[in-house]
Amino acid sequence: MLRWKTIGAWLASAVLVLSLVGCNVQKQGDLLSDIKERGSIRIGTEGTYKPFSFHDEKTGELTGFDVEVAEEVAKRLGVKAEFVETPWDSMLTSLQTKKIDMVANQVGIKPERKEKFDFSKPYTVSYAQIVVKSDSTSISDIQDVKGKKAGQTPTSNFGEMARQAGAEIVAYEDMMSAMRDVAAGRIDFSINDRLAIAEMMKVSKLPLKTVGEPMDRSESAFPVPKGNAELIAEINKALDSMRQDGTLAKISMKWFGEDVTK
Repeated sequence: MLRWKTIGAWLASAVLVLSLVGCNVQKQGDLLSDIKERGSIRIGTEGTYKPFSFHDEKTGELTGFDVEVAEEVAKRLGVKAEFVETPWDSMLTSLQTKKIDMVANQVGIKPERKEKFDFSKPYTVSYAQIVVKSDSTSISDIQDVKGKKAGQTPTSNFGEMARQAGAEIVAYEDMMSAMRDVAAGRIDFSINDRLAIAEMMKVSKLPLKTVGEPMDRSESAFPVPKGNAELIAEINKALDSMRQDGTLAKISMKWFGEDVTK
């Protein structure tokens, strides 16, 4: 009789432990609840991608269009924005392994990415542009880049565009490093976002020029780990309210002098 009581007690304890583990797993899978409990949302960004995410030369503080939009979203979620600066090529991996909760770095919405991540509504609309050295005559459009050396972050939309056009990819961690080597003649060209290029050309004295027509209309949004519909709903709610009260357009006008959010 004692033996059956002991077995019964053991089974009851095992059921209790499994129930607690199950509850814990469910809680860990609820990213929105984790963020609310933590009081902050961990946001991956480069910190080297002007004017979207970079450090102010005078203050050293992280700033930029994407940074300000993400900060406002976090504020409307009722939490603090905790930025985690990460090179682009490892950023989405960090998101997939849940080292960060969201990315704010002009992430284009692509079918292959939607298989791995949930995306918010877009908050930027832009195009790709080719940049060459100012005295270059060998490239005037995307059809001319076959066999040429392209300075790109390999896993970016722009890197894939250059690769598909037949260019040889030379890997860089950030846009400015590639642009400096284009200006020095070490590589032939680089493709990047037209807004980032416009900002660079405005403040940089590098001997560069843009060629060809803007290409590949793209929409950028905030990705989060797959399976977090509740978090996406809250981010979208924040973005919708920012559109309605003019905050999103105001941030855009500050950085670009135009509304690039629609």
